[in-house]
Amino acid sequence: MAVTGGALALTYADWAKRMDDGYHVAAIIELLSQTNEILDDMLVMEGNLPTGHKTTVRTGLPQATWRLLNSGVPNAKSTTAQIVDTCGNLETYSVIDKDIADLNGNTAEFRLSEVKAFLEGMSQQVASTLIYGNQHVNPERFTGYSPRYSTVNTANSQTANNVLDAGGTSNTNTSMWITTWGSDTTHATFPKGKITGLQHRDMGEWPVQDSAGNTYQAYRDHFKWEIGLANRQYRRDPTHWRQRCESD
Repeated sequence: MAVTGGALALTYADWAKRMDDGYHVAAIIELLSQTNEILDDMLVMEGNLPTGHKTTVRTGLPQATWRLLNSGVPNAKSTTAQIVDTCGNLETYSVIDKDIADLNGNTAEFRLSEVKAFLEGMSQQVASTLIYGNQHVNPERFTGYSPRYSTVNTANSQTANNVLDAGGTSNTNTSMWITTWGSDTTHATFPKGKITGLQHRDMGEWPVQDSAGNTYQAYRDHFKWEIGLANRQYRRDPTHWRQRCESD
């Protein structure tokens, strides 16, 4: 594994910025943290596919016939279609030079300060993708709400019936999403047979290479989150309110 300096690897300067006057790991004020209650509120269910979740939906009802006496009627049937919601795989590694992490004997505390940042960053990415993700634009991701309910014109999509337009067009507007979590409506999903949620694995000490191909010892952590959004009943979930709401 090759690691470049500065941008992707912690340096002595980074170490110094995390120490208090007593050379202990300082309490970091998380100015970049967000409140993403959707991650706590959403229902999560195991998918029925190794790559996501397949839903069978009714697309047509059988039509009966008004019968006259001494006349027969034709057979009828309903029609169905299958929709596959795929999962995305959000994954990264943390690599810290062993000598930097071991300075002053604060190894575990120093590494924990970095792990917290990864957990927050990935949570923000997933929360954003639940709303704005579009696998047709970024195939490595999953599709969120916004691309599914992207129009108020029913001629373009049946989902437009669930979009209430309050008339705003300014870039200071915001949207409200009303959703009903349920096994037959909308839920987050993860691949069949896999582990759900954000996974963190302490991989311990590894030899890694710098950008010049030279080797040094480093601590590595692995982070992984496989998740998708299964919107099984578009008529009930969600209602998207496009509101005229000024930002702060």
